[in-house]
Amino acid sequence: MILYLHGFDATSPGNHEKMRQLQFIDKDVRLVSYSTQHPKHDMQQLLNEVSRQLQQSDDTAPLILGVGLGAFWAERIGFLNGLRAVLINPNLSPEINMVGQIDRPEEYADITSKCVDKFRSKNEGKALVILSRSDDVNNNAQVYDELSEYYQVIWDEDQPHKFPVLASQLSTIASFKLG
Repeated sequence: MILYLHGFDATSPGNHEKMRQLQFIDKDVRLVSYSTQHPKHDMQQLLNEVSRQLQQSDDTAPLILGVGLGAFWAERIGFLNGLRAVLINPNLSPEINMVGQIDRPEEYADITSKCVDKFRSKNEGKALVILSRSDDVNNNAQVYDELSEYYQVIWDEDQPHKFPVLASQLSTIASFKLG
């Protein structure tokens, strides 16, 4: 089972396309949606929904995957549920770089500061990070600096921020899913 968390653009047709591509790895790909507007509620809703999805699956190696803002959540929700996570162009600081686009940016800062102390060191090796060199939204050099100490990072030379084509990364994601 792969749990897919969309980015900020929840209604983009690209989400359906990425889920379809992920079915080459696992036929059981499930969208776990959230509002993007109410972070504290989103956190609780995501925790509850992921827990429910895990109870409904017999997959011994479930994976959570998020793109952009979805990767912000995938890292945290994955950690709190003991899941391996794939973070594609993660937005690590929505409270800074999404001001004017999101409501309650201070809640993201609060969530970031209240997550388990030093959770990345406790989660070391349990996430795979895929970064686009041509990301027009994130400064992925900063993302690399922040995450490479804890997780394997792969650079993609072709895809933009929304990462519409996963084909070149599917075998890597599949291998990571199986551990």
